[in-house]
Amino acid sequence: MSYIGKTPTIGNFQVCDAISVVNNQAAYTMQVGSVNVSPESANHMIVSLNGVIQKPTDAFTVSGSTITFDSNLVTGDVIDFIQILGNVLDLGVPSDSTVSLAKLTATGTKNSTTFLRGDNTFNAPPLGGITEADMWRLSANITGDHEPLTSNLERVDSATFAKIGTGMSVSSGIWSFPITGLYQITFIWSIQATSSADNSMNGIIQGSSNNFTASDDLAQLKLAADTSNNKSQAATISAFFNCTNVSTHKIRFNINSMSSNTTRGNSGTNQTGFVFIRLGDSQ
Repeated sequence: MSYIGKTPTIGNFQVCDAISVVNNQAAYTMQVGSVNVSPESANHMIVSLNGVIQKPTDAFTVSGSTITFDSNLVTGDVIDFIQILGNVLDLGVPSDSTVSLAKLTATGTKNSTTFLRGDNTFNAPPLGGITEADMWRLSANITGDHEPLTSNLERVDSATFAKIGTGMSVSSGIWSFPITGLYQITFIWSIQATSSADNSMNGIIQGSSNNFTASDDLAQLKLAADTSNNKSQAATISAFFNCTNVSTHKIRFNINSMSSNTTRGNSGTNQTGFVFIRLGDSQ
């Protein structure tokens, strides 16, 4: 069987070397075979003084290999014997920061991301709910193609809005994640058609695992221009993105084939928006 901390000395009863009393001295060093010994506690000892068994912690205390009687002994007192009892059940309390992962015998992966279960196995903790959720929007209208969208981006700041966690950051249209994880990304796209020159406008969520040296279209939607009465249209697309490295895994939002049509934005309402929710750990 393995143990955390000190291995118990089962049945290891030891009688200390004889100790000579020093007049007006209470503290004495305990040895066995001229080697200092340290009992687990005063309760793990039988001490006889002047033919009387002493009561642990009242008549004497122990610190390391030193026994201290409750009063100074004098000439004529005799320490008959000190017997140290084997530590059968009490393992003692390990000192702070002395029990490392290497000293634990449970099965499974032992590292800073796992915990020790009652069945003596290491496992990753269960998901504790959503740890990151954020929403941004386009704060004003823009026209034409944008690959990627870089301007008029702001985090939603309405009175009832709140994010969870650190939230996303964006620079020159490239979005960075606060921590690794599996994210759901949603693009809410609202347009107002003022030109029918292009009747198939594209909204795209792109992702990259190498800072856009290469990229993938994670999701794409098409909206058809309808210029009668400057009609507005809106649609939503969503995609999962597995971010395993926040330094290299990025996303961006593209719109193209727009001609002079308008992507709608407003600093007071969410017309064109971007939603980021961390669903769990990266896979």
